[in-house]
Amino acid sequence: MKKQYRRYCQSRSLLQDMELLLHPDGLEGIRIFHKQDFDLILLDIMLPKIDGYTVCEMIRQESQIPIILLTALDTEDAQIKGFDKLADDYITKPFSIKLVLKRVEAILRRKSSDMMSGIVCYKEITLSETERKVTVCGNEVELTHLEFEILLLFLKNKGHVFTRDDLLNLVWGYDFVGDEKGVNFHIMNLRKKLNVDYIQTVRGVGYKIAKEN
Repeated sequence: MKKQYRRYCQSRSLLQDMELLLHPDGLEGIRIFHKQDFDLILLDIMLPKIDGYTVCEMIRQESQIPIILLTALDTEDAQIKGFDKLADDYITKPFSIKLVLKRVEAILRRKSSDMMSGIVCYKEITLSETERKVTVCGNEVELTHLEFEILLLFLKNKGHVFTRDDLLNLVWGYDFVGDEKGVNFHIMNLRKKLNVDYIQTVRGVGYKIAKEN
């Protein structure tokens, strides 16, 4: 079975107005993944060039996009390996299209619920806006109020470059009295606490977190 990417438009139904893209091998799938944005991936394990396990592992190094494995491999070991690669679900053949669509809908519903509840994910980072909590690789990271607000701003605006003046205005507030060295200090501390190198310095401009894809 070909690798399948599924994109949806959220309206009255999570599965309404879906757009489906098919790719015949893992290598091509990875290439297209880096060129376009997708909401969910249906992934066969027995793919030519790069198998589905490897594709899943490579994507997980960059993105938390939902992944469902569809495969004829129905042994317990094969399923455990799929979940070890951080797949969200595992469906074995033969299966009904109705069942697959229900699984897709359930995962997208959870993703939508996370977004509405103020949960923002980026690679190994999970931020809960309502709980004021940040975890990296499942481990909670203690941030100051300003560090949390800086990270939240970056995660909600991935790819956008913020100048130091932007950060002073948006995080500290217009009445903040200080200089840009204070911004540099907080960015340095935030990077150290997260211990993942995702906050990029754009020389002569400011800082950003890159888009996932």
